[in-house]
Amino acid sequence: MPALIFPAGPADAEDLARVHVAAWRESYRGLIPDAYLDRMDEAAHARRFLTDLTRSGEHAATLAAADRGGLVGYASGGPSRRKVAGEAEVHTLYVRVTAQRLGVGRGLLTGMARIFADQGARSLMISTLRDNLPARRFYERMGGRAEAPRQEHGPGGLLYEVAYVWPELSTLVD
Repeated sequence: MPALIFPAGPADAEDLARVHVAAWRESYRGLIPDAYLDRMDEAAHARRFLTDLTRSGEHAATLAAADRGGLVGYASGGPSRRKVAGEAEVHTLYVRVTAQRLGVGRGLLTGMARIFADQGARSLMISTLRDNLPARRFYERMGGRAEAPRQEHGPGGLLYEVAYVWPELSTLVD
């Protein structure tokens, strides 16, 4: 059975936190310090999700994906942090390893693109760690264009990120 994708609300905060922490530990082990991953606190993330979902800003969106076992992924975003006119940004997109390669990531990304297109966005961007090769291959298969890696402050110091851009949002929603 494919995952059900739906708008997340405050009642989903704890499940979103569980997915967030588990997905980080699954995806970023070896890319960021283990000590950071091991210290991640589901309760703290649940409080952040609750706050974000309760005070969601204009044009902000969070989608969750669930299968029979519960939540397996989510995506959230809003206007581009780069302040590019007409550009939306998916700030986070995480799918548990057990649910990857089943269309969950595709459903979340295209769902976010539809929401942003309905809000008037014309383009979309998302960033990932330069060395997160599975995520990079996924965004490339989805038609994203990679920009040059850039340094960002992150857990453990400076990390390299790559932004993927869809200059025409319609390529994701058609």
